[in-house]
Amino acid sequence: MQILFFCPRWGQANLSWDEFAAKVKDAGYDGVETDIPESEPEKEKLLQALAKNNLLLIAQHWETVDADFDIHKSVYAQRLEKLISVKPLFINSQTGKDFFSARQNDELILLTEDISNSTGVPIFHETHRGKFSFAVHITKDFLQRLPGLQLTLDISHWINVAETFLENQEEAVDLALSRTRHIHARVGYIEGPQVPDPRIPYWQDALQQHLNFWDKAVDMN
Repeated sequence: MQILFFCPRWGQANLSWDEFAAKVKDAGYDGVETDIPESEPEKEKLLQALAKNNLLLIAQHWETVDADFDIHKSVYAQRLEKLISVKPLFINSQTGKDFFSARQNDELILLTEDISNSTGVPIFHETHRGKFSFAVHITKDFLQRLPGLQLTLDISHWINVAETFLENQEEAVDLALSRTRHIHARVGYIEGPQVPDPRIPYWQDALQQHLNFWDKAVDMN
């Protein structure tokens, strides 16, 4: 297995695309993960900066927020098509809503399977609060029902939602790890999705819990 490392644009939007890409390259990353600008000139700046620095691209979707399901589904499909147009390695999608029905969220996931199959661009679904995948026991039902569902694992969200390190949900966690294709290496804790600094001794237990999950995901894939 080849493991590639990507730097998120999140938290660095104050930099120009050229500055960001050069910084990422200098740090030794293989590519970047970012949403794609709506503006054509900005999108071209991004793509040129990546090409100049020989960096790969993971396109990130998070923008579809409509509460009306029919509008949401239509906007979601349009947004995915725009992301596919920049030819990313794959798309990481924050999909659906926690208040949509299981059937509605199924529709969105199956839509991504159709789009992925027709375009050849994989689409992975991020485990994230507020989305269909907001909790491990809920995500388990989707994984059992939809064999094509593949995940971007940000397990910090599940730890925060459950207010545990998921020690009582091993079966559901293992199923999710077996279907993990991309990892967001953020360290959370039972009262929040991100520790202030994982290097501080106080947070070493939380860090080790996450390292164990990530290692197991790699071993299972």
